Parts: sequence; structure tokens; C-alpha cells
Amino acid sequence: MALFDTFPGNVFLAPMAGITDQPTRQIVYEQSEGNVTLVSEMVAINALSRKNAKTYRIADVRKEKYPVIVQLVGADPSLFADAAQLAAELGAAGIDINMGCPVRKITTSGAGSALMKTPRLAADIVKATVEAVRLNVSVKFRKGWDNEDVNAVEFAKMCEDNGAAFVTVHGRTRAQGYSGTADWQIIADVKKAVNIPVVGNGDISSPEKAKQMMEQTGVDGVMIGRAALGAPWLPGQVDAFLHGRQPYVPTVAEIKQTLLKHVDLLKNYYGEKLALALSRKYVCWYSKNFYDAKRFREAYMKITNYQTALEEIEKYFDQDAERTE
Repeated sequence: MALFDTFPGNVFLAPMAGITDQPTRQIVYEQSEGNVTLVSEMVAINALSRKNAKTYRIADVRKEKYPVIVQLVGADPSLFADAAQLAAELGAAGIDINMGCPVRKITTSGAGSALMKTPRLAADIVKATVEAVRLNVSVKFRKGWDNEDVNAVEFAKMCEDNGAAFVTVHGRTRAQGYSGTADWQIIADVKKAVNIPVVGNGDISSPEKAKQMMEQTGVDGVMIGRAALGAPWLPGQVDAFLHGRQPYVPTVAEIKQTLLKHVDLLKNYYGEKLALALSRKYVCWYSKNFYDAKRFREAYMKITNYQTALEEIEKYFDQDAERTE
């Protein structure tokens, strides 16, 4: 749709706290040849309004050479407006409002998916944010709070009525968290109910599953989250498949080089010590389904020297990863 002409494409990398930081965005951008729309980690509006150094840095995307939608989370309409204006000044290509996070720390403050239980407040937040910036404002939410309170269709209409440019629907309830199966029918129901574009999210683990969602629900775009952990090429594969191009399938050697590049970007962004600590989760994800990965992961977790860590990655992918059980 025309709206997505303002972004690289209709395949989105989902916002994931502690994961979709600048290094990860750059890797996904490179692996997709720039055809995937990137979303930041969620940015707390309260901390951003105080110009908390860590939060401010997360929101600052001015140095990135590709468009980044900045996702905001909170429960105060006026602070949302202020935070959206600041995010725009910090280079945001769009603003996404988090109304789907199921984490207790977020919902107990009335934010995230808790806003699905307070639709009037949610409406005020969408309206205030839309009026505050000239950027496209989107809203990401869930099927509902639980199976007894499923209100995604009504919620989507509310977002549209208050100026949202598009919505993203995760087909699970807050009660489900990330367990169980995503309900694609509720996503289809939302698509039929509104005139703005709808992006579907939940259980997209392959290019084929993405196409299945598109065909089954009629959505305008898809969002990929946990399936991209350790597979930053997946969003690009999905984009290629949906648009009639041959998806890129990395070799083991290319996976190794991508992981090493990812670790190097972590070092450049966070410093060597923190990069080593953060790299442990990425090593676990990248080595998934490879030979003797458990031994490799256990050995890597004990490493306390950055250069040794790089050598261990080289050794594993060169000697062990291509073996079969």
C-alpha cells in the first residue's frame, strides 16, 4: 500500500526489548539488502522525558543510514506527545505505540497490553501522539487481555478513528504471553474491520508461513519477532519470497561471518566488556540446530576475554558446525 512506500517495505522486524538495538538493526538491514522496515526497542516515555542517558541513546537513531520506527511505551497522553516530538528530533522515521507488551513490569504501570483494558485512555494516547508529530503513528496491540476479553477489532477501530496510520496485531492475548498458537483469524477480523493498513504478527517462522498469513488474513504486511533471533537474514528471506525474488540462504561460513560482525558491532556500540556479556545470547541463537551446539555454548559462557571469544566462534564454525549427528 502507498503508506509503506515511506518505509523500506511491508516486512517488519518486531520491536524486542534488549534485542532490536542498533547493532541488530544494522545486521538485519544488511542481511535484507535494505528491504525490511526496522523498529527500535521500546522506549519508556517517562525516562525519555527526563532525558535518561540510556533511554535517550536508545531513541537516538540519527546516525543510522536506514529508517527506524521508534516504539514508545507508557500510559500518559501528554508525556506520549512530548516523547514523540523528542523521538522525531532524534531521527525517528515513524512512531509506534506499544499497547501489546505482556510483561508484568509494564502492565502494572497501566502501559503495554494493559491499555487494551482502558480504551478511553488508549484513545487519548493515540490522539495526542498523532497531533504531536507529522510522522506516521502506528499502534501495536494484541488479540486482547485474555480469552474472556478479546477486543482487538474494536481496539483497531479506535486506533483508526484517532488517526493511526496503521496497526500491528499480535494474535495472542496478554494472558498467553508468547506461548501457545497465535490466532490468525482475529488478525483477519481486524483487517476486515478497518480501512487503514494492518500488519500481522505471530508465528511467522519462515517465508512460507509469512505468505500463508498474507493469504489467510489479507494483511498488508507482516512482522517477524522471535524467529529472527540468530537468523537476522529471515526478514530479508520473507521479503524476497513475498515479492517473487529468490531468498538468500547463508552458508555455515556466512553465518559465522555474520555472527562475528554482530559481535563486533556490539563492541563498537557498548564497549568490549558489555559486548562480551551480550554476545552470549546471540551465540546461543546463532548456533541453534548446529552440531554439538550445547558443548559450544557451555564453553562460550565461561569465556571472560573478548579475543578468546572470537577465536572460539571461529573454531566452532570452522571445525564443528557442519558436522552431522
